[in-house]
Amino acid sequence: MERMEEPRLKVIARIYTEYPQKFGIPRQSGMETETEATIMFEPPYRNPDALRGLESFSHIWVLWQFSRAVKPEGDWSPTVRPPRLGGNRRMGVFATRSPYRPNAIGLSSLKLKEVVYTKNRGPVLKVLGADILDGTPIYDIKPYLAFTDSHPDAVCGFADAHLSDRLEVVFSERASKDVSLKTQEKLRSVLKMDPRPSYQNDPQRVYKMTALGFEISFCVKEQTLTVLDLKGADIAPEQKE
Repeated sequence: MERMEEPRLKVIARIYTEYPQKFGIPRQSGMETETEATIMFEPPYRNPDALRGLESFSHIWVLWQFSRAVKPEGDWSPTVRPPRLGGNRRMGVFATRSPYRPNAIGLSSLKLKEVVYTKNRGPVLKVLGADILDGTPIYDIKPYLAFTDSHPDAVCGFADAHLSDRLEVVFSERASKDVSLKTQEKLRSVLKMDPRPSYQNDPQRVYKMTALGFEISFCVKEQTLTVLDLKGADIAPEQKE
């Protein structure tokens, strides 16, 4: 039997988020819903007809590329070390959502806030709940269908054990200075999910991450994350129209 030619995926769009580095990105889509992201289509796919009817859906599926985790063809491992298991237990790659896969493809369910039709960039999607690095290539977008995509009685395997992991987030006097309560709440919604790998649990260690336009310094003791300092990073996602 003649082998069919393997298809090549086309990048149809890119997503611009407030996560310029991997450290600190929410581990799953929909876990942090305060921060808006923007999906901008590449020139060949800016036809408004391609999105006709999408505005009537509340959520979408986004198929994207782990652009910082692409390995040479044929280079893959059947097992990985999930961070939520402390990084010291191996699980099958197809039993995890690790970026290190035979095909570096991610899947996210995002809330569709609105579809904006611009003069220069064509249709632009405003979404909430992104767990994706700024500038990530997107392969496809599909509507989320609750009657078939939602499974309330689903069992989540070893991931269930960490479903309720949350930290109390407090701000030092220095960190809260000149930062609005609204901004603090946005930061809290990201940090409460504990951005650290599970195997890092040193209460004396000061962690640094860049997200939501800030360089954030914090430490974690028991179940409390303290934001020590915030510095404006001037790295808000590009959203030209």
